[in-house]
Amino acid sequence: MQSIDALVVGAGFAGIYQLYKLQEIGLSVKLIDKASDVGGTWYWNRYPGANSDSLSEVYRYSWDKEDLLTYPWPKHYVSQKEILDYLKHVVKRHDLRKYMQFSTELESASFDSDSSLWTARFSSGETIQSRYLITALGTYSKINYPAIPGIEKFAGEKYHTGNWPENYDFKGKRVGVIGSGSTGVQITIAIADEVKQLVSFQRTPQYVVPNGDGPVSAEFRDNINKNYDEIWNGVRNSWAAHNVKESTVPAMSVSAEERERVFESLWEQGNGFRFMFSAFSDILTSEEANEEACKFIRKKISQIVEDPVKARKLSPDGYYARRPITAPDYYETFNKKHVDIVDLRETPITEITEQGIRTNEKLHELDVIIFATGFEVADGNYTTLTINGRQQSLKEHWAERTTSYLGVSEAGFPNMFLVVGPLSPFNNFPPTIEAQVEFISGLILKAESKRKEDASDKLVLVEATQQAENDYVEACRVLGTKNLFRKEKSYVFGANVEGKTPQILFWVGGLVHYRKALQDVVDNDYRGFTLSY
Repeated sequence: MQSIDALVVGAGFAGIYQLYKLQEIGLSVKLIDKASDVGGTWYWNRYPGANSDSLSEVYRYSWDKEDLLTYPWPKHYVSQKEILDYLKHVVKRHDLRKYMQFSTELESASFDSDSSLWTARFSSGETIQSRYLITALGTYSKINYPAIPGIEKFAGEKYHTGNWPENYDFKGKRVGVIGSGSTGVQITIAIADEVKQLVSFQRTPQYVVPNGDGPVSAEFRDNINKNYDEIWNGVRNSWAAHNVKESTVPAMSVSAEERERVFESLWEQGNGFRFMFSAFSDILTSEEANEEACKFIRKKISQIVEDPVKARKLSPDGYYARRPITAPDYYETFNKKHVDIVDLRETPITEITEQGIRTNEKLHELDVIIFATGFEVADGNYTTLTINGRQQSLKEHWAERTTSYLGVSEAGFPNMFLVVGPLSPFNNFPPTIEAQVEFISGLILKAESKRKEDASDKLVLVEATQQAENDYVEACRVLGTKNLFRKEKSYVFGANVEGKTPQILFWVGGLVHYRKALQDVVDNDYRGFTLSY
């Protein structure tokens, strides 16, 4: 049996940086991933049109300043392939591949109180013992299929955007896309011109803002490079962790004409996060302000979509209070005669047959069905694993509700850390990941220093207290009551998964306040954690 200091599970942004920090500390580390290469979420989500909705300059690591200044990004948003290439580049640049093992899936991990070690077992039949277990399983990884009768009967091709094949051909085919979140929007735009017929089966109409994508000029890149320190400081001290200015002006404090001017300017610039956070300060907290943004986007839909029936179906009537969707020419796509929209609120799916998708109105005959139905976020990937702590399994620990302390630790699971675990910030992920990895690494370094200072041959156990975990979960619950996210049925509360009890799954208090919470814990001698033998 192999024995190491630390085992990292997951080779996306989180796992790669955690590996880098642990080997920097001087620990013996191994990273495993069930995929055949690095990428994490971006390895599996390779559907047509897949790209980040965060601006290129901040959808990357900030910790390697030289690489930050020199690595190219030709457009304002990075595609899935460009993200994969970037992560492979980082791994090569820092010689990290020698610590990695792919095509290996974690099946179980158990803590032994006598030895103070974790024992992990893998699909390959291997077993590894480690002092520290760090899971970086990804927020958007456990794919979610809707519970539709007959789903297994369809005789054509079926795909989920979260597990996309390397090869496909939709030319001349009738394609149905179930789902109209960010993934559904992106793939609808991407494949519209290559298919014979495209039908979007829309579960919930979305507020989609143009992203303003295009080539990055040398002048623009030079300006970013000159101001990168200021940009990253702004990102870390903002709510959404994007490179957009966050407004301090309430929507109703200005005239209707000024609101219209502001919204129009941001629509022309593009980027959903800019539209949500740069327009006015209370879009997510005031129903009146939120409705002003909604009315503006609904008006745009009616102006863009030529068919009034399609326009009506595409127009949302709820709050603008989900993760912002941003993409080019989404509504324009429905002006194409072979692209149609089915509003599942009006005509719900009754079954999937051999021939296609049947609603309560008609049978839509299809050659391909694409499930753009999202993920069981935050805790989903953990539900397929057996993880045993001191006295109970993680599944038992989460029997009543999904928990964590700071999104990185669980009471009763010593020396186990989660990167972007449940109740982590609902923000742009790379800066969130950096904050958590650096916090976890600092905590491990404190444990290693304690062991050295005490000249002990025993292992130091780092563990969140149950009280700290309870208090943090309650803080997240309270934060969830202070904005309009609670008004929408979305994955922020796990409401996208049928049969799942809704509860807040993220910290929705902004990255700036989360970072302050982490620093407060550090400044108070890692309050909420015990370090013992």
